[in-house]
Amino acid sequence: MTPRRRRMLLVGGILAGVSLSAALALTAFRQNVTFFFVPSQVAAGKVPAGERFRLGGMVEKGSVHRKPGSLEVRFTVTDFKHEIPVVYDRVLPDLFREGQGVIAHGHLDASGVFVADEVLAKHDEKYMPPQMAEQIKAEHGGVMPFGTSADPLHTPPATSQGAHLPVPEGPPQASTRSPGSS
Repeated sequence: MTPRRRRMLLVGGILAGVSLSAALALTAFRQNVTFFFVPSQVAAGKVPAGERFRLGGMVEKGSVHRKPGSLEVRFTVTDFKHEIPVVYDRVLPDLFREGQGVIAHGHLDASGVFVADEVLAKHDEKYMPPQMAEQIKAEHGGVMPFGTSADPLHTPPATSQGAHLPVPEGPPQASTRSPGSS
């Protein structure tokens, strides 16, 4: 085998290895991507069948029902236009409450119930996932519907009055204390 042929085989092998690595990386990335949907999108059938996704919305007031003697909890996630029933059989976060924003990871079963394997709740009582707030505003003419105080997209700016602290004039003063003194 000539040196030129050996180099060509080496270059071909390297290219094949890089191509295989790129294909495996893209496959792994595609499997780990989880899309976000709100209940209106789920009700419209925009969720691919059998796919895992994130369901974001507000926990509907009065919808949380716990199964006695187990961890199973059933609740409804809403975007104030459509509701999706959710079942979860693990420990809920301490911050989970009715009327609060929530994001659940899981899939739809054959009966249209969202089976969650992870539920996330935000610590702020005015929290709403940004994508859900955009979707709700789009569906309600650019405003949040009655009963929702959450608006992460348009928080009023802080006023400049009282926002500034007095700044001492002159150069900063050097400390005369030695590091060992108190």
